[in-house]
Amino acid sequence: MSNKKIAAMLLGALVACAPLSWAQDRVIDVDVKAVKGKLNQTFNLTIGAGRANEGLRADWQQQLAEIKRDAGFKNIRMHGLLSDDMGVYGGTDAQGNERYNFQYIDSLFDYLLSIGVKPFVELGFMPQAMASGSQTIFWWRGNVTQPSSYEKWEKLIKALTQHWTERYGREEVASWYFEVWNEPNLNENGFWAGTQADYFKLYAHAARGIKSVNPRYKVGGPATAGAAWIPEMIAYCVQNKVPLDFLTTHTYGVGEGYLDEFGTKGTVLSADDTAVVGDVLRNRKEIEASAMPGLELHYTEWSSSYTASDPTHDSYHQAAYILDKLKQVGNAAQSMSYWVFTDIFEEPGPRFEAFHGGFGLMNTQGIKKPAYFAYQFLNQLGQNELANSDKRSMATTDGKGNVQVLLWDYTHTLPEKVNNQQFFIKDLPPKNKGEVQLSLKGLKKGAYTMEISQVGYKRNDAFTAYIGMGSPKQLSRPQVATLKSIANGKPTEQKKVQVGADGKLSMKLPLRENDVYLLNLRAAK
Repeated sequence: MSNKKIAAMLLGALVACAPLSWAQDRVIDVDVKAVKGKLNQTFNLTIGAGRANEGLRADWQQQLAEIKRDAGFKNIRMHGLLSDDMGVYGGTDAQGNERYNFQYIDSLFDYLLSIGVKPFVELGFMPQAMASGSQTIFWWRGNVTQPSSYEKWEKLIKALTQHWTERYGREEVASWYFEVWNEPNLNENGFWAGTQADYFKLYAHAARGIKSVNPRYKVGGPATAGAAWIPEMIAYCVQNKVPLDFLTTHTYGVGEGYLDEFGTKGTVLSADDTAVVGDVLRNRKEIEASAMPGLELHYTEWSSSYTASDPTHDSYHQAAYILDKLKQVGNAAQSMSYWVFTDIFEEPGPRFEAFHGGFGLMNTQGIKKPAYFAYQFLNQLGQNELANSDKRSMATTDGKGNVQVLLWDYTHTLPEKVNNQQFFIKDLPPKNKGEVQLSLKGLKKGAYTMEISQVGYKRNDAFTAYIGMGSPKQLSRPQVATLKSIANGKPTEQKKVQVGADGKLSMKLPLRENDVYLLNLRAAK
């Protein structure tokens, strides 16, 4: 065979193979002058917490202040505001007067407002002295039965709302959200010992109590599990002329069940790309087709898994998962409240391990998980979003000549017939995904500083480092210090770059499965 024929065959083989190799690389083209509009900030309107009484702890408060600083969460929602450990209701005195005590709530709410966090008020559970039964949920025994008197329930809600108005002022309280109960559709050994009709009655009395203080105050529900009861809630309120200012519900990215405190059932992360977002989009369509098409939709709980014993929450995979789902949801919901900000969370009781798959963005000792940095990076984006066709990135500008690009890979890596508790507790090196070619144009000529921050395998990845320590149940002080130093969110690289008269800047980044990058291009002053 001649040299010409060999060369032609080799060239043909290269041409045939080229598209396959090129397809592994991503190209992100952004014109910094092509402003799409204001950045959608549904990601940090609200964050979850376990229960109100935990909010009286010093370490809980310290962690909340830290995450407020880094992620900018504006509201916080939690269970158990009316439960007995908050000492709200003590029945009636000898003269028949209702005995209310709001001192614990005052201490909690005063602190929240002092650091710039508003309460997203969840009204529940039932004070024992007002309860019709003894059924409870969780280690801390939140009573989930109906009130013995709906009139007394309404009177309590009215008194509490009036108290807040007197303490904080009408304008402040008018900026809050009032949500009635939690997951009332889980009525078998769950959160509500009643029917849907019973819940609607509970809601109506609470809504009327709130509105009697100030009709401007915002009240909503039904706070259901699994995106349920949205059409029914609207229909009930329309037909019965009950106030309804917004809708709330919950979703998690696993394929079965709703409540599994200890993770004993073996949760499985859904491989369906529409997990989480499918629920949100369905609810939005239900609202648009209803008699109240303009209602706000707030997801007051969401995450990859509904159990506080799921290592997906601790894994580096979670950061990319969060970003992927928030990008998919877009503006279909007015807020997406991640459940929760800290592992100081005692639904199953105090936990015996430093990392146990807890819901939190931080563990009990305040070690930041990879998920924490997804929200920190989002909060570092500029206020103006740039047009961008790439599905797994966001580009912004702050109007001062600075540009931010947040990009990620999300790859579902859980093998079939393996559950989360078996898989995500391991050291899981990722596969390479090629390179990302980032091209910016429309920049002003001049000097810039490029900061690059990362989350991924062994990048702000305390959990993999913890596994490398042998996964000790308890951590020594030096171990805590080491893990905090590994997961600090600081840029991994900082360099000077020059933009020429053409206004263009290009760079390549190596990409692995579930890597996250934040690039911050700062103009020289």
